[in-house]
Amino acid sequence: MKRSLNSIKKIALAAALIVTVGVTSSFANDRNDVIKASFQKDFQKAELIEMKSSQSYTQLTFKMNDMVMFAFYNDNGELLAVTRNIKSNQLPIQLLLDLKRDYKNYWITDLFEFNGDGTNSYYVTVENADGTVTLRADNSTSWQLFSKKNK
Repeated sequence: MKRSLNSIKKIALAAALIVTVGVTSSFANDRNDVIKASFQKDFQKAELIEMKSSQSYTQLTFKMNDMVMFAFYNDNGELLAVTRNIKSNQLPIQLLLDLKRDYKNYWITDLFEFNGDGTNSYYVTVENADGTVTLRADNSTSWQLFSKKNK
């Protein structure tokens, strides 16, 4: 009798785990379906490449007009931001000139355009032997220090 009671407990525990995994998976699938529907509405001619979820947002990598871009959505399917990697020659002229003047002894390791909350911003990360600097420019005006890290 004791042995069958332990077997019943094990079966009940396994069933509870299966139900929990199923409910969690179902919630994730529902969230993904909502986000995919919003994405298809927002970017009708885009080709979805990849979808990655985190606790606070879901990132969709997609291709549109021969450009790879990234869209960020919350769990309710609301578009938070869109980013795309760019080349330095795609920066507004004044930002490019300021970057070349003020950071001539650095090389660019990351550069992207950010569009979210109705604003357009640029982020650039430059690096040299001493450290890494990330700059931000809102509405193409001028660079501001976003973060700095010494090596």
